[in-house]
Amino acid sequence: MTQEEHINYWLESAWHDYEVSESLFKSGKYDWCLFITHLVLEKTLKAVFVKNNQNKIPPKIHNLVRLAELSLLNLNEKQRIFLDEVNDFNLEVRYPESIKIILKK
Repeated sequence: MTQEEHINYWLESAWHDYEVSESLFKSGKYDWCLFITHLVLEKTLKAVFVKNNQNKIPPKIHNLVRLAELSLLNLNEKQRIFLDEVNDFNLEVRYPESIKIILKK
């Protein structure tokens, strides 16, 4: 697979997930919308990783801040905080007892 094909693989998958997240948002399923949006960001960062790391296979991790670092992106503090918050939500939404607390945020 060429680097361009590899990047497109991740971006096309991210776009598909983005469309799913829009549907979830419109139907009021905000917890799952945010969960899928984490996937959109993760897959987009993996495309950047491929671009900035000579077509290497991205690591099988889900931490957005770490993916950004490995993708050679220089995050400012606001971006880092945002990605940290999305990471936290991604972990918390997996546990049903946390959903009501999260939806209040």
